[in-house]
Amino acid sequence: MSTHDEKEAPAASHVGGLATTQDVERIEAPVTWKAYLLCAFASFGGIFFGYDSGYINGVLGSQIFIDAVEFAGAKAVSESRTSLIVSILSCGTFFGALIAGDAADWIGRKWTVILGCLIYIIGVVIQMITGLGDPLAAIVAGRLIAGIGVGFESAVVILYMSEICPRKVRGALVAGYQFCITIGIMLAACVVYATEGRTDTGSYRIPIAIQFLWAIILAGGLMMLPDSPRYFVKKANLPAATDALARLRGQPKDSEYIQVELAEIVANEEYERQLIPNTTWFGSWANCFKGSLFKANSNLRKTILGTSLQMMQQWTGVNFIFYYSTPFLKSTGAISNSFVISMIFTVINVCSTPISFWTVERFGRRTILLWGALGMLICQFLVAIIGVTVGFNHTFPAPTAEDPERTLANNISAVNAQIAFIAIFIFFFASTWGPGAWILIGEIFPLPIRSRGVGLSTASNWLWNTIIAVITPYMVGTDKGNMKSSVFFVWGALCTFALIYTFLFVPETKGLSLEQVDKMMEETTPRTSAKWKPHTTFAGSQPTNSAYLKQESV
Repeated sequence: MSTHDEKEAPAASHVGGLATTQDVERIEAPVTWKAYLLCAFASFGGIFFGYDSGYINGVLGSQIFIDAVEFAGAKAVSESRTSLIVSILSCGTFFGALIAGDAADWIGRKWTVILGCLIYIIGVVIQMITGLGDPLAAIVAGRLIAGIGVGFESAVVILYMSEICPRKVRGALVAGYQFCITIGIMLAACVVYATEGRTDTGSYRIPIAIQFLWAIILAGGLMMLPDSPRYFVKKANLPAATDALARLRGQPKDSEYIQVELAEIVANEEYERQLIPNTTWFGSWANCFKGSLFKANSNLRKTILGTSLQMMQQWTGVNFIFYYSTPFLKSTGAISNSFVISMIFTVINVCSTPISFWTVERFGRRTILLWGALGMLICQFLVAIIGVTVGFNHTFPAPTAEDPERTLANNISAVNAQIAFIAIFIFFFASTWGPGAWILIGEIFPLPIRSRGVGLSTASNWLWNTIIAVITPYMVGTDKGNMKSSVFFVWGALCTFALIYTFLFVPETKGLSLEQVDKMMEETTPRTSAKWKPHTTFAGSQPTNSAYLKQESV
């Protein structure tokens, strides 16, 4: 075992093939700023997700757009058309994420994201012609196609980043993806606010057109980055894997660090292939559901874990908070400017997310999810209790000539307290479950099923995003469920379920390589996983049949 200084590579002799090591702490090169920035760039893809989710509400409020989609003088886009325009994006992203799982294995992680950018651009072009011919068809078709591109990007960027990032900063870098989502939401709000006063088609075409910028920046930047070395190992292309890893780690190709890390990836891939052999296209998807439900390391359990984490991220009620809470609060007279309060919520979302860059590596994924769920459920229940006792649910008519249906809250201070706890809820979500769920889905799957596992997990996010968007109006609509503040009891109960689920089933993956995560899930349980330490390397302990990996003791 090497006793060299931390910044020196572990020494090994070369007798042809790759060097291996028994030292579990020396399977990666030290992190350089160049390597850090290379890995961090891919998180820019989160802008797509956030901006696309945020701009459409403003576009739907543009009078020029309303006149184009409905008829001149219409007050708003009809509920059915609004539902179609908003939800069709999620439909595209759901199928895009599933298709991306295959594409990432066929053409590579990097090129799948670039292909997603091109599909996204086509969708934006079609949206831009809204107002010509059949305007509803243009916006719906454009958002469906753009959604497929977002699905490619949202699934494969997480996969790509998880595979290229150094293990000691992987959580922080992948959390950057969620940070970019929040920035995208904020940028969308600012652009919509800046264009809402326009009296020409720019009021909706400018917010749509700005999406070109995100696609060009991401696709252009990725052109200059290497693909995932783990993808090349999966394809048995060792020279390309060596070149990609050397560029990502900022080391020469013949560096012992590159040799040792590559040997570890190769040995793990061979080990996993013994458990999950190559098969047909259908069989490769079926592999995601093999194994016992009661075995923590089975593919089935990992697939359920990934999809359920994304499901519960949506179950927290965060999208309800961003898209429905502001009209709620405005109707009480507690706030006069809905844009200001929505921007306050958005800024809290943006500013709270970077906290996770430190906490996810200092305290771990499992820990922040537990505390995040606890904080969110407390806030949700407090908002609900205040609302049904003295807050939002208690209003009186205060009609004016401009708004004959105007109402005011009996207790403005109580509604302000609800606003404060909603803001605290956003802080807890943004610093824990927002990034945490994305980080874990990129870490828990073995290489043979990783692309499809991440694709399924991302599709779950979009599926539940759509389901919640569809059912929420029925829960809170004044002519339907009219739950008012009681809806927060539902979100609080779901956050409670997320807390229990995390305690029982979510493992701790902090500080482990993707190969070590596999071994940890074999040897421990979620509740004891934080105490697990790697005790050997794959390359140092596994016999190999590879023609390009030679066992050499370091």
